[in-house]
Amino acid sequence: MLGTIIGTEENDVLIKLNIDLNELPNLVNHHIIMEDNDKKTVAEITNITDGIARANLLGEIVNDRFIFGVIKKPSFSSSVKIISKEKIPMVIGIEDYREDKHLYLGESPIYEGVKLGVNINDFFSNHFAIFGSTGSGKSCSIARIFQNLFEKNSSVPYKASIFIFDAYGEYHSAFKDLSKKVPEISMKTYTTNTYFNDTDLMRIPLWLLGVDDIALLLGAEKHSQIPIIEKALKLVTIFARYEEEVIKHKNDIISRALLDILSSGRPPAQIRDQVISVLSYYNTSELNLETPIYQPGYTRPLKQCLLIDASGKIREMELLTTFFESFLVDNLELSLPDGSFTYTLEDLKNAMDFALISEGILKSDKVYDDTNVLRVRLHSLYNSDYNVYFDYPEYVSREQYIKQLMTSVDGKKAQIINFNINYVDDRFAKVVVKIYSKLLFDYTKERKERGTLPIHIILEEAHRYVQNDNDVNLLGYNIFERITKEGRKYGIILGLISQRPSELSETAISQCNNFLIFKMLHPKDIDYIKEMTPNITTETIKKLKILQPGTCVGFGLAFKVPVIIKLAMPNPAPASNSSDISANWFIQRG
Repeated sequence: MLGTIIGTEENDVLIKLNIDLNELPNLVNHHIIMEDNDKKTVAEITNITDGIARANLLGEIVNDRFIFGVIKKPSFSSSVKIISKEKIPMVIGIEDYREDKHLYLGESPIYEGVKLGVNINDFFSNHFAIFGSTGSGKSCSIARIFQNLFEKNSSVPYKASIFIFDAYGEYHSAFKDLSKKVPEISMKTYTTNTYFNDTDLMRIPLWLLGVDDIALLLGAEKHSQIPIIEKALKLVTIFARYEEEVIKHKNDIISRALLDILSSGRPPAQIRDQVISVLSYYNTSELNLETPIYQPGYTRPLKQCLLIDASGKIREMELLTTFFESFLVDNLELSLPDGSFTYTLEDLKNAMDFALISEGILKSDKVYDDTNVLRVRLHSLYNSDYNVYFDYPEYVSREQYIKQLMTSVDGKKAQIINFNINYVDDRFAKVVVKIYSKLLFDYTKERKERGTLPIHIILEEAHRYVQNDNDVNLLGYNIFERITKEGRKYGIILGLISQRPSELSETAISQCNNFLIFKMLHPKDIDYIKEMTPNITTETIKKLKILQPGTCVGFGLAFKVPVIIKLAMPNPAPASNSSDISANWFIQRG
């Protein structure tokens, strides 16, 4: 007998110890069984003071199975014993291990030689979060987990699809040699480094993006900007394909804008200047400032018809109105692109230019200011180095594109698809991650056999992307929140890796069911974890401040009880080491 129960406080039991503590190892964090007749209650010792042990109640053993949760506290007459070595796996480990059913994560630092792990379905069919401060061992531990998954002896997860968005380019070195150990396993890497020729450059087919994606790409912030994006995409269906139709549409759009100016009631000088401004930027071979306007007996260019006479009026106003009306075309119906044809950033840029005037924004300075910012940003993107990421060499459908992403260079299935997004700024990286996440979500959602091709999206430095954004107000949803709320039934699972959980979307975290939490120090983050994560106890929170690097607390659906796990170093390791300051600073004299 370890001792006698002398009291209870909330979910804790107080035990008067009747053993010599000097003859036993430290009992803190060890598990005990309190047995009364057929009732066996399991608890974890969390503290010992003056011979009194405080044990946190965890669950019960019923028919040789551990069940989490305690309905009725043990009686004072219960016998208290340290759990036997044989029963430890029943409570914190894996019983009846199978390679195709279970995954070892690491070992228990409390019980020597006890391996700890999870049921693969319980862990990987639910969204999960991995938190830890810088230097806590997150990157190495994540690499170790996936190495354990893919380096099994007899079972190969050939159909796995793990998309890693690698904020620092750390994981390529950890997974690039997996195929040498397991020939069936392949990794495919995409980089944002335009000067690195040994890896595929990340390229996104622009025609696979919808209104919402373009809104994110251009940093739209107001509802008034969405119709302009829709109009630009509708115009792309013409601008990217039919030259004759392009001229007809351009002439129609320009003419309607000019007719609005002529009928605006503004002073003649202002009308003249606006017409000249529009035709200087928006014009065609048939409609420009030099276009000849024919009248009986003479012909003159359009710009001469804008002259103001001695009375201060544009004398040829009626002539100009009739001329512009001749370019109007009825029944020019447009629809959004359906992904069945290619178009480029240049096509979209040209379409955006004409979308601005087609929506009548010249009538309002405020609307013009709100929408012109989209044109400026699109032109900036087109003229920047980032345009190469949308320069896709050939037509592919969405299904073909995603299958290409998951196909290695030798034509086999790629299980790990790693995106190194280290070479673009945070704003663009955030947009890229959202675009890919939406592509993958829509792909899994529309598959006929729902959930048969599971896809996992692993976000390193997730606090950069999964935030409480304006997306919900602007688009009606945040893609990460939608995935965490709806993704499980379609087989798309989110893995959030972050050192700042307090900066993450509350909705996304609330939908995570499994957690691996490494050493955390910032009070705000610790409090946030305590408030936002389900079933975490005060005792578990206390452990987070004193964990060693590479050691975490695991809890959630895949764990019977919160458990401390020591993960082995990965081999090879990710490129996540700190700078060796002394080696880089010092030189030897003489």
